[in-house]
Amino acid sequence: MRKACQTGAKATGLKNNVKTMLVCGWMASIAVIALPGSSFALSELQGGAKDAAQQGQQPQTGQQPGLPTDSTSDPKSAPSAEPQQATPADKAKGAAAEAAPHTPVEVIYDISKAPEPVRKLREKLVEAAASGDPERLRALLAGGNDPTALALGNDNGDPIQTIKSVSGDPDGLEVLAIMLDVLSTGFVHVNAGTPEEAYVWPYFAEKPLTTLTPPEKVELLRLVTAGDFENMLEVGNYNFFRIGIAPDGKWKFFTAGD
Repeated sequence: MRKACQTGAKATGLKNNVKTMLVCGWMASIAVIALPGSSFALSELQGGAKDAAQQGQQPQTGQQPGLPTDSTSDPKSAPSAEPQQATPADKAKGAAAEAAPHTPVEVIYDISKAPEPVRKLREKLVEAAASGDPERLRALLAGGNDPTALALGNDNGDPIQTIKSVSGDPDGLEVLAIMLDVLSTGFVHVNAGTPEEAYVWPYFAEKPLTTLTPPEKVELLRLVTAGDFENMLEVGNYNFFRIGIAPDGKWKFFTAGD
């Protein structure tokens, strides 16, 4: 009986030893398996840092790793893909520079200095506009092969309808009032000795706006608003209504725009 117990005890101890060995072996295998994995992960980080260094990447202060940088987030450092748009002041300077080499424009207020045919047609235009009847302009329009140019943005076939179409009212009264204001300003004599020779109202059409004196600006502001004047400075020229009369008294043009 004692021998049997000793044998059983030995068997039990052997089993415990076997369990201990198995447990130790299992833990050792886990350590062996885990170590290469940890070593590989570290090598990946080191390799990634090495690659980043080789590519010249620099760590971003205060930025989460792995997120792309946005070069446009800082307007001071962002490169400009397009040239900067010229400001109104730049455009005005450009217009003044372009006008500098030109011969100064002589503004004429004394209508007696214009040829008699020019004076007569101007007087008839003033009378027709003051009448409030656009039809009275019809007899003053030039016809034939060289008709009066009506560059008013609309062409309705009939010249009087074309003139009325740019008026703010259906009867064309506003455009008649504008004609009176235009013809009351000073005028200029342009293209002397050429087929394009004409006496032009208002003189703003031929004089650089950046060279206007304060009294001349006041005169212009009787025709347009201050906002319109600022827009004209941006464009670089007067772009409202103008009237041209040839030396022989022919109504050469009535236009608006550039």
